[in-house]
Amino acid sequence: MTAARKLRELLKGNETLIAPGAYDAWTARLIAESGFPVVYMTGYGVSASVLGKPDIGLITLAEMADMARNIVDASGDTPVIADADNGYGGLMNVMRTVALYEQAGVAAIQLEDQVTPKRCGHMEGKEVISKEEMAAKIRAAVAARKDPDFCILARTDARAVNGFEDALDRALAYEKAGADIIFFEAPRSVEEMRTVGKTLSVPLLANMVEHGKTPLLPAQELFEIGYRIAIYPVSALYIATKAVKEFLGRLAEDKTSETSLEQMVDFPTFNNMIHLHEIRALEQSFLE
Repeated sequence: MTAARKLRELLKGNETLIAPGAYDAWTARLIAESGFPVVYMTGYGVSASVLGKPDIGLITLAEMADMARNIVDASGDTPVIADADNGYGGLMNVMRTVALYEQAGVAAIQLEDQVTPKRCGHMEGKEVISKEEMAAKIRAAVAARKDPDFCILARTDARAVNGFEDALDRALAYEKAGADIIFFEAPRSVEEMRTVGKTLSVPLLANMVEHGKTPLLPAQELFEIGYRIAIYPVSALYIATKAVKEFLGRLAEDKTSETSLEQMVDFPTFNNMIHLHEIRALEQSFLE
């Protein structure tokens, strides 16, 4: 079963799929091996990890496609939903982006209706392209995929720009254009989320950003109001950032890492987690 087919089968289940955000291959492996059904590749996190820069359209297609390949490889059999920003250009760029992401092995590609340069969905100052231009991008994405199971995930950022009704109208247009999953970014209330759930027919994705614009709801409630995927794109990034900052503060003050040993995995444990012994055994098998 391909990753894309597996994702489609998972979406037929009776619970909301929890998809933590991976910003590199190691977080992807930790997510997959923790038993989560889906890995979400976050553009916000990749931009921070690869460039040390905010999610304001600085990361390129080549950098994102490289990370997608690494994340897919690290995720094993767990399907990956991968952020592709606004497709990195016009219709032909979108088609190339879809081709590269599909070659990377992701199960679903996420495309948004922002202008270039884009902004993180919960930042101020966003602008969106026309509904018609985005619908054309979705049709181009559908035409570009080789595997019909490969999912096109369409995101609208219009709620913060033009209001709820326009965003809902766009979501319906993107569904009609062929999107397999709809990502209605940054609804402001549970009632807005319920309305989206009642209006659209394809599976919906909820973006659970801590301290963002959308209410944080438990997975069961999200399922009840119509959402089939819940992404937590920045949670692991923020947790890791806090832990590293705290360690660096202790190291600067104590002039030794010994005071932080209880917060660390040890050397043998990490080697086991990163599958060193299996790789060395495989290597040895060719020498015998």
